[in-house]
Amino acid sequence: MNQDFHRIKRLPPYVFAEVNAMKARARADGADIIDFGMGNPDSPTPRHIVDKMIETVNNPRTHRYSNSRGIPGLRKAFSAYYERRFNVAIDPESECIVTLGSKEGLANLASAVTSPGDVILVPNPSYPIHQFGFIIAGAAVRNIPVATGEAFFQSLDSAVRHSIPKPTMLVLNYPNNPTACMADLDFYARVVDFCRHHKIYVLSDLAYAEIYFNDNPPPSILQVPGARDIAVEFTSMSKTYSMPGWRIGFAAGNKDLIAALTRIKSYLDYGAFTPIQVAAAAALNGPQDCVEDIRKLYKERRDTLVEGLGQAGWKLPSPEATMFAWAPIPPAFRHLGSLEFSKLLLSEAQVAVAPGIGFGEYGDGFVRLGLVENKHRTRQAVRSIKQFLDTYDHVIEDSEKKRAEAS
Repeated sequence: MNQDFHRIKRLPPYVFAEVNAMKARARADGADIIDFGMGNPDSPTPRHIVDKMIETVNNPRTHRYSNSRGIPGLRKAFSAYYERRFNVAIDPESECIVTLGSKEGLANLASAVTSPGDVILVPNPSYPIHQFGFIIAGAAVRNIPVATGEAFFQSLDSAVRHSIPKPTMLVLNYPNNPTACMADLDFYARVVDFCRHHKIYVLSDLAYAEIYFNDNPPPSILQVPGARDIAVEFTSMSKTYSMPGWRIGFAAGNKDLIAALTRIKSYLDYGAFTPIQVAAAAALNGPQDCVEDIRKLYKERRDTLVEGLGQAGWKLPSPEATMFAWAPIPPAFRHLGSLEFSKLLLSEAQVAVAPGIGFGEYGDGFVRLGLVENKHRTRQAVRSIKQFLDTYDHVIEDSEKKRAEAS
């Protein structure tokens, strides 16, 4: 049967799949691949959170269906976090919802509020769900730059003036994945003013709220007076408490958007397993030393990676937040593009990275390195990359020959 699924046709093959397949083949052949490719925290979840989950799962009453918008205790714990961290009061009944990670929440909200043909403004490069959540929902995506200066606002103004129909939503993500770009409250205030004037909803992804490396914690857009008239913000437990596999996130802000997400989720799921939600509440209400430890771990890895690669001749900016370094491809390899460069790093240095093209066309001059290998392995990767860069003329010559033979 010749299937012709409309939505599937709009989803290109996952760019990372090609690198992942190469990685799997190399490992099957016995290669020791040092993997910076995926932003998958490698540290264990703090012990007191795991213990609370085990304690709760021993109660058979928690084995039943849970609540699709999250148990009340977790929503209250999340509201208390926003009050403590951002000085923002969130009503746990009407202004927040628990999601199965921020990715699920964003995709389901896109499905809930998007009509076919709606124009959505999405940064490029971006985390794939930021645009494909809306593409799956039938929207048309218009890209804007990942920036916080005048170029961003010029592009935003141009997008509104020249899009037909007018954009209905704007997606923001600061600290940004993959670029690590930061935003401040003045930026958010200007965005809120613009979007309230043009009646555009804002979806802000603040997944890296607690992964920062200086004395300047990332702000929330909800700190801006009037922001909740138009904005909803997504956060996640995955990075803050090293809980990626637990799949717990949150959406908070505008009541109408929260109600829409609540309604559609009520048809789709029964919420996360109750013991996981109880453990998540314990994480938010309990001691926060573990968050500081996680920050310190990523900062040490960042310094080891950035300083090591700099000494090896590959200069890259040191990220102020997130768990990623966004590295411009060295000039000698720039003509290859990020996918071919990533393949070369894998085959010649046994180091896996994420090609920038996987985050959008404007990412093709870069690769993303996740801070997910320990310092020893990171130093080992730096030595391999240095050796690779030192012989780049030979590597490029061989690569060009192989590509010519394959074409």
